[in-house]
Amino acid sequence: MKKFLPIITIIAIIFIIVLTFLSMSNQKKMVTIQEGNHEHKPLDIGLHHFQDTQCGMTIETLEHSVQAVSPDGKTWFFDDVGCFALWFKNIKFQDDATVWVYTNDSKKYIDGREAWYTKTDKTPMDYGFGAYEKKGKNMISFDEMLLKMYRGENLTNPLIRKKLLSEE
Repeated sequence: MKKFLPIITIIAIIFIIVLTFLSMSNQKKMVTIQEGNHEHKPLDIGLHHFQDTQCGMTIETLEHSVQAVSPDGKTWFFDDVGCFALWFKNIKFQDDATVWVYTNDSKKYIDGREAWYTKTDKTPMDYGFGAYEKKGKNMISFDEMLLKMYRGENLTNPLIRKKLLSEE
């Protein structure tokens, strides 16, 4: 019996660890896509409960968050405008998507296509594109922000970062 005691102890420890991880994953139930948004409105995001569709990070603040709604009412969530742009590049319903960005100036969701974007904000994934309702100095349009993301012209590129930050 003494021979089996270490084996039984190891099995018991493994069993407890597995149960702990399973219970933690069941409690979290992270949301990356929500269906049924047929009104195409921005949804209430439960902080620390919604997950960025592109990078997988947990959305911890509304600032810099984005929601994209497909024509069939599915809503995707993003913690950074740059993550949204990378995802948006590959979807087939770009022209029909409703895009909501949380603005840094008015602190609400507005139409992402109508927002203005800075290039040097501190954002969750360090891309630098902050959304604003009112146009300010050196801000760019939605289409220009997308183009800069697709070209890699954002703060994650060390050469672009140096250039952009020296212009401030």
